Amino acid sequence: MIDALPLAAVPPEDEALRTEVRQFLSEALAGVPAEIRAHSWMGFDAEFSRALGRRGWLGITLPKEYGGGGRSPFARFVLVEEFLAWGAPVSAHWIADRQSAPLILRYGTESQKHFHIPPICRGESFFCIGMSEPGSGSDLASVKTRATRTSDGWRLSGQKIWTTNAYRSQYMIALVRTSGTAEDRHRGLTQFIVDLSLPGITIRPIEDLAGGRHFCEVFFDDVALPDDALVGQEGEGWSQVTAELAFERSGPERLYSSVVLLDTWIAELRARGADDRDSRALVGRLVANLSVLRALSLSITAKLSRGESPVVEAALVKDMGTEIEQLTPTLIADAIGRTPDAPVSASLVRALAFVTQMAPSFSLRGGTREILRGMIARGLGLR
Repeated sequence: MIDALPLAAVPPEDEALRTEVRQFLSEALAGVPAEIRAHSWMGFDAEFSRALGRRGWLGITLPKEYGGGGRSPFARFVLVEEFLAWGAPVSAHWIADRQSAPLILRYGTESQKHFHIPPICRGESFFCIGMSEPGSGSDLASVKTRATRTSDGWRLSGQKIWTTNAYRSQYMIALVRTSGTAEDRHRGLTQFIVDLSLPGITIRPIEDLAGGRHFCEVFFDDVALPDDALVGQEGEGWSQVTAELAFERSGPERLYSSVVLLDTWIAELRARGADDRDSRALVGRLVANLSVLRALSLSITAKLSRGESPVVEAALVKDMGTEIEQLTPTLIADAIGRTPDAPVSASLVRALAFVTQMAPSFSLRGGTREILRGMIARGLGLR
């Protein structure tokens, strides 16, 4: 069963980060229109990521001995909230900062930690995550990509798909099978750090409905991996990846994919003095839902700060957060349609079009709704 989650608040020392972060973002994003800022999650800007690294805002929770900031998860919560609220382009460093570095810190060797974590904290090393495969989407236990041990390392063969920013990344952390078959489910799965410049690797971007090319197919054709590519223990990949997904599913990034659109619409309502009852009620509804989900996410952040791995609670945040993220563009479009004579800026229309096109993907990344609800049901003792 899931334990009760007490309310948590951002400590004052971490809350104090907001002033500096907002000042920086107000200057860095001055004049950037809403339709561009709405790409925040998928906005790739390597120089922007390096600028964050120079300010110590990447790897802020990681130990100082590896180049991190040594701060609590609440400090990262503040940073992520502000980045997404302003629509900052965070895609370049996103996965490495949120998942890959903490995974390496927890399971990697000292050599792996010292080699990989400092450049991640500087915004110089970008990672992608090799989980899904054709026929093995959120059902990660059925992956078929295989690594076979050799005299001096491993040979990797297979395919990954929907791998975000693979063609722009230097490394992938891949979940692959090292023993048994797909029918063995959780047994025999292992994680590797794969240098994407190695011979035998082919990466093909996939264009989405919105014209983006962040998703990729990645093919491994008998790729030679060194022995130290192994992360953690052979055969322990499943337990490692479930802990990793708690970081991916629980933070504010699962709440705010549509927030630039929402803020832009509210700003235009205020500017034209709109006072219709339906619009006010919708704003209240969306803000109330976001407030509750933010409180839940903060409570989970408190668990992470204590070294816990709230897998089921993180699935709850991801499932409910996705629902609000996907509803937001639909409800705003309906509201605009109810007042066809009211002025609407071209920037708002373009932001709405982009978020509407991207919204179906919100319930795919980080685990589909069906998989998450199965996890939640087991956590509640319902199955």
